[in-house]
Amino acid sequence: MPGPLDDRLVTTFGRLIEAYSRLEQRLGPAMEADTGLPLTWFEVLIRLARSPERQLTMGALAEEIALTTGGVTRLVDRMEKAGYVERLPCPGDRRVSYAAITSTGREILDRAAAQHARELGAAFADFTEQDLDALDGLLDRLRARG
Repeated sequence: MPGPLDDRLVTTFGRLIEAYSRLEQRLGPAMEADTGLPLTWFEVLIRLARSPERQLTMGALAEEIALTTGGVTRLVDRMEKAGYVERLPCPGDRRVSYAAITSTGREILDRAAAQHARELGAAFADFTEQDLDALDGLLDRLRARG
């Protein structure tokens, strides 16, 4: 008799995690070797660059990259020392601060994004446009339920 370990969704989730892990193991070292930028830093920079006014509150950034607020604070500390981000106060609430991408951060992000696009192109080389459209649609549906 099948048990919870045999549940199809448990297996599907495991496959999703494995696929992500393998991509991260392939893409992270390649990015760091080419640009010196860790993949997690790239994620922070791209989210900031795509955000209104090129900044996010620390809490919003933590949610977007799945870290605790303490974890994102330590990460932003290191990135600030490297000159890639800066902290900005919130004019309406002293308790809130923003992380914003700097011009140096934007320069490294542009280099890293070009390298990342090449690596992703190789990783998804045998996917058709229809495959990618289907995957994007499924991931969007899953993300909306999160």
